[in-house]
Amino acid sequence: MSKAPTRNPLAADDGRPTVQELQGDGVFAQAARRWWLREKAVKFNPDVLRKEFYEVLENQSFGLKSLLILENLQFLEKFLWPNFSEDASYVHVILIALMINVKRRENLPIWGSIGLTGVEHLESPASHFSILFRRVLHMCLDQSLQLSIRLHLLSFIVTAFQSLDSALVRKECAPLVSIAIWHNLSSEEIRNAQLDAYPQSRKAWRASGKRFDAADDEAKVRLQFERGWLYSMILDFLNLMYKPIGMGEDPKQVSLYCERFIELLIDLESQLPTRRYVNFLLKDLHVLTAIKLSPLYSSSDDGLIRDLHGMLEHFVYFSIDDITGMQLSQEEYRQSHNARLAKLQRIAFRDFKDKLLILALANYGSLGQPSDLSGHLADLTDGEMVQLCQRLGLRTSYPKSVIFGIDRAFLTDAVISVHLRRKTFQEQTKSMSVLPNETTLFDESFVRDGFYDGTRPLAIPKLNLQYLTVGDFLWRSFVLYRHETYYGIRQSIEDSLKKMTPKIKYPSMETSFTGFSKMALQINRPSILEVLPPKVGEEHPAAVRAEVSLELGRVSADVLRDWESLLTGDVVFLLAVKGTDEGDKMITNGGSDKVNPAEKYGIKYLRAAEVVSVMDSQGRHIGTGENKVKSSRGQVKLHLKLDAQMYQIDSDNVKAGKPDIYDSVNVIIRRKGRENNFKPVLESIQDLTQTDVLMPTWLEDVFLGYGDPAGATNLPNTPQKVDFRDTFLNWQHVLESFPDMTIESEGEVDTSNGPPFVISQKAPVATKPSKKRRREQMDETADVNSLGVSTYHLPNMGPYPIDQPKMNSTRFTPTQIRAIRSGTNPGLTVIVGPPGTGKTDVATQIISNIYHNFPNQRTLLIAHSNQALNQLFEKITALDIDQRHLLRLGHGEDGLNTLHNYSKQGRVESFMDNRARLLAEVDRLAACLGAPGAHGDSCETAGYFHQVYVPSAWNKYKTAIEEAGDSVTVEQIRDTYPFATYFSNTPAPMFPADLTVDSALEIAQGGYRHISKIFSELEDIRPFELLRTPRDRQNYLLKKEARIIAMTSTHAAMRRQDIAKLGFHYDNIIMEEAAQITEIETIIPLALQKPVDGELPLQRVILCGDHLQNSPILQNIHLKQYTSLDQSLFARLVRLGVPVISLDQQGRARPSIANLYSWRYDNLSTLRALSSQPEFQRPNAGFAHDFQFINVGDYKGAGEIEPQKHFVQNLGEAEYAVAVYMYMRLLDYPANKITILTPYGGQRALIRDVLERRCKGNPVFGLPKVMTVDKYQGEQNDYVILSLVRTKRMGYLRDIRRMTVAFSRARLGLYVLGRREVFESCLELREAFKRLLEKGDGRLELTVGEMYGAERTEEAQKVVMEGVEHLGKYVYEMTQEKVKALQARL
Repeated sequence: MSKAPTRNPLAADDGRPTVQELQGDGVFAQAARRWWLREKAVKFNPDVLRKEFYEVLENQSFGLKSLLILENLQFLEKFLWPNFSEDASYVHVILIALMINVKRRENLPIWGSIGLTGVEHLESPASHFSILFRRVLHMCLDQSLQLSIRLHLLSFIVTAFQSLDSALVRKECAPLVSIAIWHNLSSEEIRNAQLDAYPQSRKAWRASGKRFDAADDEAKVRLQFERGWLYSMILDFLNLMYKPIGMGEDPKQVSLYCERFIELLIDLESQLPTRRYVNFLLKDLHVLTAIKLSPLYSSSDDGLIRDLHGMLEHFVYFSIDDITGMQLSQEEYRQSHNARLAKLQRIAFRDFKDKLLILALANYGSLGQPSDLSGHLADLTDGEMVQLCQRLGLRTSYPKSVIFGIDRAFLTDAVISVHLRRKTFQEQTKSMSVLPNETTLFDESFVRDGFYDGTRPLAIPKLNLQYLTVGDFLWRSFVLYRHETYYGIRQSIEDSLKKMTPKIKYPSMETSFTGFSKMALQINRPSILEVLPPKVGEEHPAAVRAEVSLELGRVSADVLRDWESLLTGDVVFLLAVKGTDEGDKMITNGGSDKVNPAEKYGIKYLRAAEVVSVMDSQGRHIGTGENKVKSSRGQVKLHLKLDAQMYQIDSDNVKAGKPDIYDSVNVIIRRKGRENNFKPVLESIQDLTQTDVLMPTWLEDVFLGYGDPAGATNLPNTPQKVDFRDTFLNWQHVLESFPDMTIESEGEVDTSNGPPFVISQKAPVATKPSKKRRREQMDETADVNSLGVSTYHLPNMGPYPIDQPKMNSTRFTPTQIRAIRSGTNPGLTVIVGPPGTGKTDVATQIISNIYHNFPNQRTLLIAHSNQALNQLFEKITALDIDQRHLLRLGHGEDGLNTLHNYSKQGRVESFMDNRARLLAEVDRLAACLGAPGAHGDSCETAGYFHQVYVPSAWNKYKTAIEEAGDSVTVEQIRDTYPFATYFSNTPAPMFPADLTVDSALEIAQGGYRHISKIFSELEDIRPFELLRTPRDRQNYLLKKEARIIAMTSTHAAMRRQDIAKLGFHYDNIIMEEAAQITEIETIIPLALQKPVDGELPLQRVILCGDHLQNSPILQNIHLKQYTSLDQSLFARLVRLGVPVISLDQQGRARPSIANLYSWRYDNLSTLRALSSQPEFQRPNAGFAHDFQFINVGDYKGAGEIEPQKHFVQNLGEAEYAVAVYMYMRLLDYPANKITILTPYGGQRALIRDVLERRCKGNPVFGLPKVMTVDKYQGEQNDYVILSLVRTKRMGYLRDIRRMTVAFSRARLGLYVLGRREVFESCLELREAFKRLLEKGDGRLELTVGEMYGAERTEEAQKVVMEGVEHLGKYVYEMTQEKVKALQARL
């Protein structure tokens, strides 16, 4: 095992600038106040940049700490960019590039800082950026600049190519990778051959030539520079790779530059628009061979360049047609490879028959192996080798500017590289292990990303704006998710071993553990119970079962319960740990970060295993149910399924004379359940990579990021007429919902009646064409803005209250109606729902409309969290949807606040309960009809009864009514009605005296519908009667009966294979919280079913979310920084320009509170009805303001502290938050209406501790809900107390998305505790805190004499709290008075 990279001190949060550094007497802080952080503008002096900034930074080697200080001081936004012009010095350009790079490293908004997203302080942002970009391009090629400077400029280019969603950035980058770069190919013949193969490329080539010929001299110079820039950069890069050490450049800088340049090439290769022409140029230049044979490749200390080379090779030879963008199947890829080998054999036989005859006759399998092909080529002379390469169309020389030549070894490797049989991405993924061992878990490539600090790239793929193919996306996701998983496992193992403290005992040299971890136990050697023979075609055992005994007699009851609660399928880790002696510094807390974690903690071996069962010492299973015991009493036996492939390797090693690793296993480690579901998720992704059809054709191009962004939103199969049922409350609501459209009534529409309403799209009428094309398009679509509306009467479904349909009562806004209409239609719908805008209500109404309009379709509901899914599901149960068609999968069903159980087991039990109830109704009906026999014995007998008796009785009644004709009366209808006796138990008489004949006929028909529904339900229940096992019944329920199925994205990922194997089918998918779900977790639910006729039958994909709130949360923040693994499909679609519907009226918070975050959204306003509600009209009792920022100073001489890494606390704010809560309770605010929020888990724990001391057990106060901001997204409460914690530096609170979540949780009152100077100067938070600081002066302002729910009088007095001690004393005095008052009552 190699040593881990050195951890950069700034990789930890303590490297960020503190408030003191930004506001103190530092060089840059003083310069900022002197030049831009002042009220009166100062004339710009270019010399200042060099003397006061550039030279200082240069002397510090452009240290990250200084750059971060300047970035926080808004150096770019307020000084560099406003003063940038065409005449700017190269120093000015370099400093801008440095600031852009540091913003990219910190995951901050980049291009908005220089006006590319609508910032007003630029007169001409487009031209300014173009000038800047051109200057950077030229400086990248300027050999007179230091390599370290060119490295920073190169990083700027990398950032630009990662930001192609910006139109201006894309405009500047596109010419650098256009077809014009093919002017740099080695020969015209090679270029023409490629152009001939692709007619569309020939067309693009001609267009490029015409554009050059039509340009003036200045433009031609620019075009020549553009088409030669990448070529020149590659040659410069290759020279550096081969430059001998000591020739003027710092070897470290050379290595850093080359690593960064390979990253650029990987980025270019990994997106089709940049790859299309670049890939052929890289192959022509033999870039892969040149890197592989360079001195730097072999001398790389930690192997990063080698790993980057492997990543570049993967993309260069990815199985895709570069020009068409079509993914090659494994068979097509094999045929393409064979075609290259066939060409080689033809040339060998024709031109080198004497020496290469064996090669010409060899099989393809051997020629695809490097050793075999190299052996064949060894017989050729150097000259013949050159001739062979020329005939193969391979470059045989570089320009004179290249410092190394192409020799025989180079050409041989180039030929091998072209003809090598490489694994496809499917084969690569299949060969990667899911379960880790000591080699993979602590491999350099995995450990490296845990130490990422931004100075060097990582040899792992990124999630880009676009992907090559769906398979490419899945391969990247598998690699990255595996990295994320292994990072979490490493952290868990390191934490457990650090607490266990393994030591060496003398003189036995055995390992002892002097510490304790509740997640790990010392064990003896596992006992191998069973080794099943291999399956056909495999070499490793089919399964290996082992037993591990756990001694838990001395642990606490909580720890014992946790170990006994291990579930089947949970992964545990068996380790062989060798302790170190007291003198070994590697095991101490102050040990070197350079040491690999496996060496640091003495990990010799590591094996993963799955839990099969948990038993006590007598072999009895632990748990609830029959034949199970509740507790083991401290003696636990775990039956495990070992990793069979690793077991085979271990067995082979033992046979070869190596030690048996299981003899040395002495530790077992478990992980928390929510962190330990990685295996089925990775297996699901791995399985998907082997599948050809992963998503519907209509969605694929939009997902990949190509073609028309609106291509998936307006599908040709959109129905012309849709029944919106209860979406609209009345006719006036219909008119209000389409303000820009003409509403035409179809048929007789009674505008005084309510729903249902049917909306039909009016066909466009031909219009006279106008002269201008834009006007033509407007005229052609003008008549489409006309809707037809019709209505009908809902049929009477029966006389019982249960027969009455449930009706929607929400008055949807016009934008919500647009979202509902879009979601009801086929295709992709993306709904942006700012806080409180009712996106969940919109989603439920879409579900209802689909359910009623398309009764044969099934809908899948997905959410990130159980809480969000349950909120959505609870609203669905309130709609007019038959409960037997609803199903909730996963453990989160326990949190549903509903009368019925919607789990698989609960639904089956409900069907069986309904069976008994309905069969009893059949017996009653049979008695009423005088039909003898046991008709209610089963669903089958009930069906026979229905066929024989019910229709005949109904037809006899209908005949009598028809014979009576127009003279029929209500009395005749009532007297001849055959089911009158059956309906004698209705709450009210079925046929009241004042009925009309038509009403009576409809009531009679309703009774028949009620009876028909009984037998229809029994017919649906009949399969459950026939199926005997619970599993079969549950599977049938999922496959056939349920029409609306809900599960979390995690459950979908974990159970994908099981669900797909059942033949599960669905037509629509709706995702709540879509912006919080990673891309791969979004895609997996699309593939829970098998294709039908080579196509996934999905008709609708509806994504609801808010990309301006929190993104998906990762453990490994380094992966987030470098790879964008936290990217959601929702946010990427927004970046791609896919049409979205942004809900624009919030109904959650007071307008004053909503104003704190409404500026983040376009035209977000407040519903007018909100202001009329009494709770929104009354001020908050006891508070002078609806919201206020309270500046909390140091408490007991301290502000924020960090007792553990990332465990940030602030005692002053904790005491203040609890004091505010106690004050509110003393005013009779309900405890359940108050939530205390904080961004940090450490502060949450501290606040709970303070609450325990101050409030627990006291009925006057009770306890509020205390949550972290991230966990509280999607929830709300009337009053929120927010503790921001930070007093030294911003930390991750600089992310405005997190602050948006925090500010938007409160409905009526928001009280924010923090340190003013930390937050008010932050650029990203400036607008939010500008609004927040409008109320008060930073001291909490209270009003005296008010109680919760009372109206405020004009005489109300205000009192100001000077600090936490003052408030604490004030609350204490109030508490004493409250206690005296209570005692007086007693």
